[in-house]
Amino acid sequence: MSIVNETADAGGLPKCSNRSSRALLGYAKPHRWPLTLVLLLTLAGSVAELVQPLMVETVIAKLTSGESLRNEILLLTGMFMVAVLLNGWQTWIGQRTAERMVLGIRRGLIWRLIRLRVAELDQREPGNLTTRVTSDSTVVQHAATTGVIDLINGALHLAASIVMMGTMSPPLLGITATVLIIVGIVLGFVMPRIRQVVQATQESVGEIGAALDRSLGAARTVKANGAEATETERAISAARSAYRAGLTGARYQVVITTVSGMAVQTSFLVVIGFGGVLVATGELGIATLIAFLLYLFNLGTPILSLVTGFAALQQGLGALQRIEEVNQMTVEDDIDADIGPPTGPPPPVVVDEVTFAYPGRPPALIGVSFTAEPRKLTAIVGPSGAGKTTLFSLLQRFYDHQGGRIMLAGDDISRCDRAEVRQRIAYVEQDTPMLAGTFRENLVYAAPGSDPAAIADVLALTGLDRLVQQLPDGLDTPVGVRGVTLSGGERQRLAIARALLRRPQVLLLDEVTAHLDARSEHTLRRTIEAASRECTVLLIAHRLSTVTSAHRLVVLDQGRVRSTGTHAELLATDPMYRELAATQLLLSES
Repeated sequence: MSIVNETADAGGLPKCSNRSSRALLGYAKPHRWPLTLVLLLTLAGSVAELVQPLMVETVIAKLTSGESLRNEILLLTGMFMVAVLLNGWQTWIGQRTAERMVLGIRRGLIWRLIRLRVAELDQREPGNLTTRVTSDSTVVQHAATTGVIDLINGALHLAASIVMMGTMSPPLLGITATVLIIVGIVLGFVMPRIRQVVQATQESVGEIGAALDRSLGAARTVKANGAEATETERAISAARSAYRAGLTGARYQVVITTVSGMAVQTSFLVVIGFGGVLVATGELGIATLIAFLLYLFNLGTPILSLVTGFAALQQGLGALQRIEEVNQMTVEDDIDADIGPPTGPPPPVVVDEVTFAYPGRPPALIGVSFTAEPRKLTAIVGPSGAGKTTLFSLLQRFYDHQGGRIMLAGDDISRCDRAEVRQRIAYVEQDTPMLAGTFRENLVYAAPGSDPAAIADVLALTGLDRLVQQLPDGLDTPVGVRGVTLSGGERQRLAIARALLRRPQVLLLDEVTAHLDARSEHTLRRTIEAASRECTVLLIAHRLSTVTSAHRLVVLDQGRVRSTGTHAELLATDPMYRELAATQLLLSES
């Protein structure tokens, strides 16, 4: 359930629940003391402003009687300067607190987004998630700081102004009450709609980010297929949605500004007319009328504070719902444990009657059982869609198996922290992305403290030593965005080198020969064989030439283990495996 709970009234408008308000104030709670100081300074500034009309009334009264105005002028000037200084001080503290708050919101969101479970990430566009950090957080921060302070200050300032005006002339106050009624009606009608508009705008901004992330992340695919126009239209369509929502919000702001300003101006003219009559009849002094008019003229300040505070609150609640969606997503909360390097000999990996299904889809694995022996190479083969990559996802605990057990050195990995599992099991994806940075930074990514000797060994083992010698800056040569300056095979070997540098107990290799030519594949086969003498290696392969020498091959078909054995045994006993081998011209190796 979202922490932002909405119900509809008779007009179909969403109402802000107390729970929503508590959630918004929760972001302000860690900063309550500086915010309290800002509020006190704001109130002190309001008091200084409220006193000034009374002092003007005294000045006018003394001016008509011919008395000296020296002290009153000095006091009025001093009060004006105090108000200016208080306003500057509270503005600085308020802005600093606001920046600290948005930093806190963003830190929390970043922490959660990076730790989201793979199942959550698979369902959402990355660009849409990032806008919640960059855009929505600022809106919530504004609501929780400026919005709340404006509301409190506006309400107290307005109440004090009404009291002052009531003591001067109740009849004129009655006329002024019309302003409050009109503004109240406008707020009650417009504010809930502003929340809806802000939420729609933020969603559209998220869609813009998602569209750009989609096209920029696959720039070569877009260009190679001549799809620039299609991707441009997709992003511009989201921009148009944001534009339309923004225009709707602008219309509501115009309504608020126009009605509030018109109400104040109309009341000002009526008070002048009616007040003039009272002065003419002697029921009201001219100094009192002028002071009352100053209060009425300044009434726009607390009204504006209330309007902007309510608007900021509604905007914040709209953005808060998107942020709270992130806070409701499940995260991997066991990956920050301080786990040292794995010790002990490589363990066997036992997969025992494992079953798994993705949400809303048929089972991907059904009762899968086999054992990967330590210091041996176990190959997982089979047609596309058989469940091979899903099995590796379970071994890394990207997903948790729903039936059976996966044992690592006698421990069920579902009962181990993910940090421990991933420290012991290294994983090389089929299309391993490189990170923007240097060759060295990508190599030591998981083992930043590696010594030069270990780096040299792993480079030699993967055949990358000669490549590094040819790079202009050696290990410190940038690899470009997503490793664009490296070939597919070079990126794959770098990924394997990165995994081996960690010295894992278990190594998972997913289609690591997919981008390699015959010569590179032969080199990599020797690398894999060498690695299998140091740890337990599981390898997914479509190209059977990579795994003909494997200690054991496990043939998966439609989520089930079809057969197990050596290459020669499977050629003799499994028709499907024999067919796969025939299509790859490997029957001669039987």
